[in-house]
Amino acid sequence: MPYRAPLADIRFCLDHVVDAARLAETDKFAEATSETAEAVLTEIARLADETLVPLQRAGDAGCIVTADGVTTPAGFPAGYKAIAEGGWLGLAADPEQGGMGLPLTLQTAMNEMFSSACLSLSLCPLMTQGSIEALTAHASPELQERYLPKLISGEWTGTMNLTEGQAGSDVGALKTKAEAQGDGSYKVDGQKIYISWGDHDVAENIVHLVLARLPDAPKGSKGISLFLVPKILPDGSRNGVKTVSIEHKMGLHGSPTCVLAYEGATGWLVGEENNGLACMFTMMNNARLGVGVEGLGTAEAAYQHALAYATDRVQGKAITPADHAGTGAIIDHPDVRRMLMEMKAYTQAVRAICYDTAVSLDMAHAAPEDERKRWARRGAFLTPLAKAFGTASGMHVSEMGVQVHGGMGFIEETGAAQFYRDVRVTAIYEGTNGIQAADLVGRKLSMDGGETARAVLDDAAEIIEAAKSAGLEDLATGLAITHQAAAEATVWMLEQNDMAERLAGSMPYLTLMSHLHGGALLAKGATAAKQSGDSAHVPRIAVAHFHATQIAPQAEALARAATAGSAALYALTADQFAA
Repeated sequence: MPYRAPLADIRFCLDHVVDAARLAETDKFAEATSETAEAVLTEIARLADETLVPLQRAGDAGCIVTADGVTTPAGFPAGYKAIAEGGWLGLAADPEQGGMGLPLTLQTAMNEMFSSACLSLSLCPLMTQGSIEALTAHASPELQERYLPKLISGEWTGTMNLTEGQAGSDVGALKTKAEAQGDGSYKVDGQKIYISWGDHDVAENIVHLVLARLPDAPKGSKGISLFLVPKILPDGSRNGVKTVSIEHKMGLHGSPTCVLAYEGATGWLVGEENNGLACMFTMMNNARLGVGVEGLGTAEAAYQHALAYATDRVQGKAITPADHAGTGAIIDHPDVRRMLMEMKAYTQAVRAICYDTAVSLDMAHAAPEDERKRWARRGAFLTPLAKAFGTASGMHVSEMGVQVHGGMGFIEETGAAQFYRDVRVTAIYEGTNGIQAADLVGRKLSMDGGETARAVLDDAAEIIEAAKSAGLEDLATGLAITHQAAAEATVWMLEQNDMAERLAGSMPYLTLMSHLHGGALLAKGATAAKQSGDSAHVPRIAVAHFHATQIAPQAEALARAATAGSAALYALTADQFAA
């Protein structure tokens, strides 16, 4: 059974879990009514189901480098054209530049469906969305007028160029140079690697946003500037940007990951000199949410794929509870049931976290002025959870999808393995998940003395009480254990003045907070489902209960690991690791 967009789950999450309706109550997003959202999501789902899904398996054939550039897999140019002609590149862009001006929250739902349908192709519009945002925030009016309409229409695509051979996560070590030409332009020289959709045949021009150093720039990250370097110059001539090669990767074969050489290429400064990293982070912050959504999208697709197989595959006789009628398929087996429930619970928890992050970022721009800083801090705090936990969950769910298929999961013809191969990189790019965890405990936890973290804990406590009042006692009890563990770990983190001690437990802490926040949001949805009395919502209550009783209990172990300090990690010298 091919993927089908889970519109009912998406609508329920927006309406009853993250309260997206509040966006339409603001002046900025007044047009984002429930009717508008319904129409937009329905059309996006149709595009994903009918046009993009068939490209998933075809994309695994990979891209080819020719003398004219990169050729993408069969069907990709037409698939991208359908996205562009629908106006979907500009869903959240400024209407004055040709965008729809709708909330990031709806764009996040769109990105989920595109990622589920064909992850490789979906990365192209994701990169362009980030370029649009960066140019809107930092480019001169002249550059905006020249490039934004084409990016928003989808006629052109965008990239971000950070990484070099010696400068991966340490962006400050980059060596690409830029030199002013006296006419407002700059000459850019250097080589960039790992450039997603750095060259292709789906659009006529590519707008590269490139980090480089000016001649007298300070060393390190404080001396980096951002430049717009198009593949095709305004006069129609080819710029000095050359595709050296494309990477041979574990997965995501339909997305061309390029090595690009800039050989006296013409570019224009975006933002102020030596402030390029801050400009690029405008693009990267929401791109991190977008990558978390790639994990979500893959999890949903892998779950649907595994569920279809489990309901069709007959193998052995299951030992089931007396009140279970049975189907004769492997879905009757207890361990297969466990895997499917876990896949569903992780997927729904990640959807709630990602959508909640998007609502917070939207409200940071649309809420009354005196509330915006609080919303911005909440969105900043949740972003590393969305990115790291979202992608880790995408890997976890897709790996379990392979296991549900058994031996056939290890055989490429079923397509189960492709989900895992494709999603694996999401834990690496846009800042590794370890960097996200370090950002959480190093910056986001302390940005306001822990106020935002405590607010997230308080929200969870209120949800627990509401669930208890709704008669969901087991769910509330399991989540309360998670809450206590997370609260104690947060206090411990805030008390550590030595950052090495915090960092030692950063990943367990991020996972712990993700289980708490995701579990709390599932409980909120379960409470709404219970109060509605609609039997169609029974599965939502069951999934939240499973999370609270089967996944939430990991909290105490995670809290112990998060607060153990650095001693165990540094018990060996570098030489002793090989002993």
